[in-house]
Amino acid sequence: MLNALEIVTTVVVGVMVGVEFAVAFVLNRILGALPEDSMVRGRAHGGRMLGAVMPVWYIGSLVLVAVWAVAGWNHSAAGLVVTAGALLIVSVVMSVLLLVPINNRGKTWTAENRPADWKEQMNRWDRFHYARVAVIVAAFALLVTALG
Repeated sequence: MLNALEIVTTVVVGVMVGVEFAVAFVLNRILGALPEDSMVRGRAHGGRMLGAVMPVWYIGSLVLVAVWAVAGWNHSAAGLVVTAGALLIVSVVMSVLLLVPINNRGKTWTAENRPADWKEQMNRWDRFHYARVAVIVAAFALLVTALG
């Protein structure tokens, strides 16, 4: 049973990392190459869509890691799992404090109502997102290492 939990948790966190990595290094670059009006519309749509899904994914991943940590407490890799869980907590805190406020504004923007500093706000979101991706990649690496 613990093996199944470890695999499911690692896959769920790994796919989440893949989506966030793709947003940072693929989707936002594609959107950035579009005309400004299209970029704003694309990022707003992405903010609405992923803004609805990612909170569940982040919290679900954290719950799975916590269950793994408790269930595998007596195993040698428990410290790695607990550290991965701590990193996922950091990513949730970063999201709530830094990224969500910008996303909540950005997901309502259109070409007509975007603020004058919209590019600066998107660049700030991108920088915070890069940091969050680094944190969740580290958490994922720890989980993969704990499997061994």
